[in-house]
Amino acid sequence: MKRRAFDGVLVVATILGLTFLLLPLVAIFLRVPVGEFLAQLHSDVAIDALLVTLETNAIAQGLIVLVGTPCAYLLATRRFRGRALAITLVELPLVLPPAVAGLALLAAFGRLGLLGGTFDTLGVTVSFTKTAVILAVAYVASPFYVRGAIAAFEALDQPLLDASRTLGAGPGRTFFRVALPLASQGLVAAAALSVARGLGEFGATIMFAGSFQGVTQTLSLAIYAQFDLDFDVAISLGAVLVVVCAAILLTVKLVPAWTRSSSTSVFPFAPSRSS
Repeated sequence: MKRRAFDGVLVVATILGLTFLLLPLVAIFLRVPVGEFLAQLHSDVAIDALLVTLETNAIAQGLIVLVGTPCAYLLATRRFRGRALAITLVELPLVLPPAVAGLALLAAFGRLGLLGGTFDTLGVTVSFTKTAVILAVAYVASPFYVRGAIAAFEALDQPLLDASRTLGAGPGRTFFRVALPLASQGLVAAAALSVARGLGEFGATIMFAGSFQGVTQTLSLAIYAQFDLDFDVAISLGAVLVVVCAAILLTVKLVPAWTRSSSTSVFPFAPSRSS
């Protein structure tokens, strides 16, 4: 096949693929006029769903970053027996059907689950509460952050980390003052993907937390609930998620240059030349 003909095939395939991906999204925005779209967003259902989504995702993402960052650093910088198994466990929720993830959470933390008796003794209810939404989001979204963070830490220049220890920095200071600044761009990208996944979470949440307006009903669940009740509201909520997720992805692509720390800025503990 001649080069020109082959290039034509590539162009046609690309146009078809992009059209297929873009057309449904365009249809969402063409379905409801802008004025009606804005009006639907002021409905009680939309406001409640937006507040629940923002609150639960903010807490879940905070927990993901807090726990996932040191976990990813350990898996990226240490070689030990069982490391491959640990990484596989991190990645497993990526391929699990969301409904299975929800059932697993219910079997573990539900009232009749593995830890249900312990929670009952403590007077704590997890399933079908806002806590369940947070756990569901954290379960399905955390692999996106941890896997990306592992890649970010693995890409670090090991001699820089070794140099920090040579200059007297301990492991903790090396982590906070060298590894985190150098890996920040990759960590931001991983966090953005995790946020996008958490915002769109549906299956695990509805299985483990239910869909109660103002309590556990997130934007995704509200879309499902409004599908038969008011299709225009469902479309408007869907448009919100499209805009938010697109903005997150664009932010990842346009991460400012300041996240790329220079080698001089990551060694504040290094002695000056005059000393």
